[in-house]
Amino acid sequence: MATGEQNLSTLLAKMEPTLDPKTYVFITTTEALHSLPLATLQPTLIVQETEGTTIVATEDLAASHGLAGVFPCKRISLTVHSSLEAVGLIAAITDRLKDEKISTNVVSGYYHDHVYVPAERAEDAMRVLGELIDEARK
Repeated sequence: MATGEQNLSTLLAKMEPTLDPKTYVFITTTEALHSLPLATLQPTLIVQETEGTTIVATEDLAASHGLAGVFPCKRISLTVHSSLEAVGLIAAITDRLKDEKISTNVVSGYYHDHVYVPAERAEDAMRVLGELIDEARK
């Protein structure tokens, strides 16, 4: 049973991206997950891979834990409840951002999709997403 919107046109037209003002970084570690200071690091994303664990946390919290992060970025949340089975939303967004040479790292949560973009290009990304929404509403 799918929950959330699946229609691409509806998703694009109803999408209301919000830009988180915090700067995030990607951190990688081979330490066991249970030994990491997750309560105080407050990660927004944890991905376990064969090579190690990737953690996304704010730049400030990473620094306060002595962790070196890469890819200073901003998180844009697409505040439309997209279905996990929706087809094309992320492709439409990343394709448009690609045209503007804006790097993206995307994660889908149960309710929303989140796009991490270079911090210095966040306002450009928001503009591009606004244009995409305007086109979908016509």
